Amino acid sequence: MSAVAVLHVWGTRSVPSALWRMGRDRIGLRGTPGLRFAKLLGTGSGETFTVRDADPHHWATLTVWEDQQSAAAFESGRLVRGWDALAHERLRVVMSPLSSRGTWSGAEPFAPGPAERHDGPVAAITRARLRVRGAATFWRAVPAVSSDLRGSPGLRMSLGIGEAPVGLQGTFSLWESSDALVDFAYRRSPHLEVVRRTASAGWYAEELFARLAIAEIEGTYRGVAP
Repeated sequence: MSAVAVLHVWGTRSVPSALWRMGRDRIGLRGTPGLRFAKLLGTGSGETFTVRDADPHHWATLTVWEDQQSAAAFESGRLVRGWDALAHERLRVVMSPLSSRGTWSGAEPFAPGPAERHDGPVAAITRARLRVRGAATFWRAVPAVSSDLRGSPGLRMSLGIGEAPVGLQGTFSLWESSDALVDFAYRRSPHLEVVRRTASAGWYAEELFARLAIAEIEGTYRGVAP
């Protein structure tokens, strides 16, 4: 059976309260029944992948569950209720993995189930741990890709995600179809050039790319329902 991945993004007005919850909830997630993988994440624009992108008013959790029942139990649990009480908006995206390569903190969180055809909307999740020696050239390459992403046909939304403002960065994006995602990733020149340079430049100590089918979208991000 394919895993169930859930991204929550909360919009908050109190930065100190959000930071307190980030510290507390890392401990609270341990030992949760049915939990395969979990990350509490900061968010940002993803335009440069530097600290100036950070958005202190939007925070996220990415969880991967053994089954729907475990994911549903988490939804009604203390962690989600606590963030809901703090937030003025929430986006929730429920997904099932279609393909994945690479690792995140040494794990393979998005191991897909049996291959199946999917013609609907998809999400892409990327995550990388940046090598210090490659950081400067990587940061110079990012703006062209970010600018091209914002104008890509079929893009519904995107945001930067990461465990830290610098060095551990990723993206979450929603697309109308797999074809739209593939077109951006492998046919549009700014991103294709970065893909080609990755191996020779040695930017990443660890990297992951996953494509996931959208099962449900609920709520808003920055006041917009994607």
